[in-house]
Amino acid sequence: MPFAAVPRRDFFKQSAAVIAGAAAVATGSSSFAADDKQPLFKISLAQWSLNKALFGKKLDNLDFAKTAKQDFGIDAIEYVNQFFKDKAKDSVYLTELKKRADDLGVKSLLIMCDGEGALGDADEAKRKQAVENHHKWVEAAKYLGCHSIRVNAQSSGSFVEQLSRAADGLRKLTEFGDQHGINVIVENHGGLSSNGAWLAAVIDQVDHPRCGTLPDFGNFRLGKDKEYDRYKGVWLLMPFAKAVSAKSHDFDDKGNETHTDYRRMMKIVIDHGYLGYVGIEYEGGKISEPEGIMATKRLLERVRGELSA
Repeated sequence: MPFAAVPRRDFFKQSAAVIAGAAAVATGSSSFAADDKQPLFKISLAQWSLNKALFGKKLDNLDFAKTAKQDFGIDAIEYVNQFFKDKAKDSVYLTELKKRADDLGVKSLLIMCDGEGALGDADEAKRKQAVENHHKWVEAAKYLGCHSIRVNAQSSGSFVEQLSRAADGLRKLTEFGDQHGINVIVENHGGLSSNGAWLAAVIDQVDHPRCGTLPDFGNFRLGKDKEYDRYKGVWLLMPFAKAVSAKSHDFDDKGNETHTDYRRMMKIVIDHGYLGYVGIEYEGGKISEPEGIMATKRLLERVRGELSA
């Protein structure tokens, strides 16, 4: 193993998957085989990639699916609740949002949820309220046909206290999500959640099949001038992953992302048996949002071809 041990409840499952994968390769039946009709992974678009256009009112949330499909050739999307914050319970709006995506054959995968309180709040009443604040997004995700909501594991206190508090809030929200067939997935998104070992331990403690992770390639900043190893972090979070975020900022003259080695990172993703969607999340400022999205897409497609071969 290149890094720390896999969380206990996934060790045997992952070991079995590796053994099964090796056997499948030997018989030529593995989904990793170059002649498989299915791509090694699929590409989606995270709405945050267009946050400047959306905040600047140059793009309407209702047109996100159309932009993804027509401008970028992407048929799977990840919403951000900030762009329809007051519409979670608006059935007319959600019906229109769903119709526009469905009419174009665009899949709605998840809703990234922010600003609804700390799920690991030290105050038990506030933690309970934060859980309840997320209920409407679980219901909206179900209505739109998503598989998950992405949440944050924000907390306070010591390492152990935050672990316990975050796990408590996540477990309660996950139990509600389970009633609606919706997963609750956590992104490494600042604070202790950017510590891969801590977040893996939180998910392990929640111990529910619908609670998982959304490993982000770039969100491993622990504080000023301190950053968790992104490759180690993604490796630790992948056993729980139900989505993956391909964060990008800058590119060199060969089209490679300058902060993340995408070949190394995507090999970690694939080696964990993940064959789902990898979401483009461009956050750079040196090129435009559309250029950044396309640069990330081209890089993912190139790496996918290399790994498939």
